[in-house]
Amino acid sequence: MKDKYTVKIYWSKEDQAFLAICSEFPGLSAFGSSREEALHEAEIALKLMIETYKAKGLPLPKPQSALLAA
Repeated sequence: MKDKYTVKIYWSKEDQAFLAICSEFPGLSAFGSSREEALHEAEIALKLMIETYKAKGLPLPKPQSALLAA
C-alpha cells in the first residue's frame, strides 16, 4: 500500500538537505543528503505512519492519482 502514495522531494535551502513529503499524510516528512536518501527515509516514515493508522483504527487516506493528458 505504501507504494501507492505520493512522495515529493524538494531541496531545502534552510536545512541544506533534500526534503521528502507525502501530501496524503500531512506532517509526514523526511530528510536526506541525496534525493535517494530522502526517499528511503520517507518510505520508512510512511510505513510507520500506515502501521500507526491501522493500530489506532483510523481510515487510511486515499492515494492521490494524476491525470495525464494524451
